[in-house]
Amino acid sequence: MVSRLPVIDNDGEVGDLSEVDPALFRPADEVLPPSLMKKLGIRGRQKTPTKERITIRLSPDVVQTFRATGEGWQTRVDTALRDWLKTHSPV
Repeated sequence: MVSRLPVIDNDGEVGDLSEVDPALFRPADEVLPPSLMKKLGIRGRQKTPTKERITIRLSPDVVQTFRATGEGWQTRVDTALRDWLKTHSPV
């Protein structure tokens, strides 16, 4: 039988989580205040994925040039590729 006891004991130690009912756990965005979520860099869930996470190898100079433009550089790489596709065939 799964326990419904608190996860932290009187000494402040975390107990064995395998004995805790998983239904007791909630997502961080439901229990943490917005100020802490922002500080931790945790954003809300993406409602509809607009982009696909991939791994790509680019020349170091290309990466350095885009990174030098600051935050959002990956979005600028995406934009540059979109612009290129308007006038070129990917094949």
